[in-house]
Amino acid sequence: MGDLSIQAVCGFGVGSSTLLRIKIQSVLKELGVEANVFTGDVSSAASMECDVIFTSSELAENLQGKAKVPVIVINNFIDHNEIKDKIQEFLKNK
Repeated sequence: MGDLSIQAVCGFGVGSSTLLRIKIQSVLKELGVEANVFTGDVSSAASMECDVIFTSSELAENLQGKAKVPVIVINNFIDHNEIKDKIQEFLKNK
């Protein structure tokens, strides 16, 4: 599954998306899953090529209907268990 591409999105694509990217990478390493994880901003996220978008509930509302990939809401960007559960759910359904 090395071709998996995951986008972590925040308002400007710098601050909280970087934190989320690091947490996603940590979970993927724990699960033994290889993926390209990158950050993006809400204004261009829907047009970026990826397999899934992880973001906050506020920004998900802006992306749903525009993005051609699943948009997964993360309520707490530092909650390892929430991120792990949602990644596993996505992988199971992929």
